[in-house]
Amino acid sequence: MGLLEEKPRRLGGGQSRCLYCGLLGDRVATLEHDWVLLEPDMHPLAHTVPAEHRWIELSDGRVTVYGVCPPDQFQRCRIEHRLACPAQPLPDLWPWLTCLRGENARQAERRDDPKPPPPPPPEEWPDAG
Repeated sequence: MGLLEEKPRRLGGGQSRCLYCGLLGDRVATLEHDWVLLEPDMHPLAHTVPAEHRWIELSDGRVTVYGVCPPDQFQRCRIEHRLACPAQPLPDLWPWLTCLRGENARQAERRDDPKPPPPPPPEEWPDAG
């Protein structure tokens, strides 16, 4: 048996290039024994990121999704590079907002449609008889 290390051993991931845009991202191990490409040098406040997209760094260097709602107001997190990648479409982060945008687009279209002509005056109505 070896001696215990003073600090936890950190898993080294380094940087990798995005296959879509070619930019560098931080390649980090996850708790699920996988790897994720995170946006480098970006640590937004966790409450500004949707719960399923918050990656929290652990003491051993790995990351995990942090779905606690609401998070501590000072908690920082990481985001996947794919959310910032200029060569990939942005995922639908808030489905209800996408629906609202669609409804607003329909309302704007109806508003811009020409109004129907006014009904004719009563003297021009056909006789009912």
